[in-house]
Amino acid sequence: MKEIRIHARAGQGAITTATILGYAYFIEGKFPYAFPNFGAARMGAPMNAFVRVDNKPVRLRSQIYEPDYL
Repeated sequence: MKEIRIHARAGQGAITTATILGYAYFIEGKFPYAFPNFGAARMGAPMNAFVRVDNKPVRLRSQIYEPDYL
């Protein structure tokens, strides 16, 4: 399983990046799971987006603490 964590500020496109990356893996025939993590929803606030991808369905739904890619 590959785990990717994207750090950004709200409004910089981290959620869009994670979604597009997930679609790209899906087109390759993989099983992606992309999700955001943010606190108060305001522009400029620190946030993370995560992508997990595997050759079988991804069942793990927690944050990524030790990503393969950052």
